[in-house]
Amino acid sequence: MAVYTEVTDEALRAFLADYALGGLLAFRGIAEGVENSNYALKTEQGDFILTLYEKRVDPAELPYFLGLMQHLAGRGLSCPQPVPARDGVALRSLAGRPAAICTFLPGVWPRRIRPSHCEPLGEALGALHLAGEGFRLMRANGLGPAAWAPLLERCRPDADAALVAELDEALAAILAAWPAGLATGHIHADLFPDNAFFLEDGRRQRVSGLIDFYFACTDLLAYDVAICLNAWCFEEARSFNVTKARALLRGYESRRPLSAAERAALPVLCQGAAIRFLLTRLFDWVNTPAGAMVTRKDPMEYLHKLRFFREATTPEAIGG
Repeated sequence: MAVYTEVTDEALRAFLADYALGGLLAFRGIAEGVENSNYALKTEQGDFILTLYEKRVDPAELPYFLGLMQHLAGRGLSCPQPVPARDGVALRSLAGRPAAICTFLPGVWPRRIRPSHCEPLGEALGALHLAGEGFRLMRANGLGPAAWAPLLERCRPDADAALVAELDEALAAILAAWPAGLATGHIHADLFPDNAFFLEDGRRQRVSGLIDFYFACTDLLAYDVAICLNAWCFEEARSFNVTKARALLRGYESRRPLSAAERAALPVLCQGAAIRFLLTRLFDWVNTPAGAMVTRKDPMEYLHKLRFFREATTPEAIGG
């Protein structure tokens, strides 16, 4: 989440006149994230999230994102729900951008990841993959393997030559080993800790909701697992925590067991996830507009992860 497009009080009040949400009580920008402009919205009817979809989001793809959230919630997954206006339409326009209001979910995202977070997170991811079955719209992964070489080319002029050479070598190896024939479905593709909310249930952490589905797509289900192994299983000192990885995989397989082929492919899938986030973070690092209310993320964090997964060549080395 982030804020690129400012919304005036007058424009917001006019926008809300189309909804049955009551009067506006509070409104503030949310600085976390990098993709769209997001605001916390409080009205007489409760708390909501207002999202303005920025230029990197194709408006033609918004029915997929909003429809997927509706489908998942209908199958029992806790995720934001688009709020329709009085005319029944959820997707509208505000400040020159496509915009939608979604329901607010309770809970907090974990600032310090523990193994007790990883097992319920894995379980929630498995539940998401199962709940996505039957959703008929499809969306190709615009940041999948076919996009990585062009993205590296766009970063090349502004990146260190030694880094580019290392990424060239790693990318060639990843693409040559990329698996075919694995199970596909609807994946989140961006399930980082700040996109998962938790509540304490006795002594156990419980996932209260998954948010930010605007990278969701149709791709390898096990690739989504690999993204989470990257995002949830490293310590601040950048060492890999195999206990967290085992907990995450245990939780996932309690809902959807991995096939033997998926398990064998985890090392290269983790390398692919690492280079995908390294490249997009590197691109954003040098292209975020001055003055944008946005938190840039360190691309070098993912260079360390990529190096680890290039050395961890067996599933057992990463918790499998």
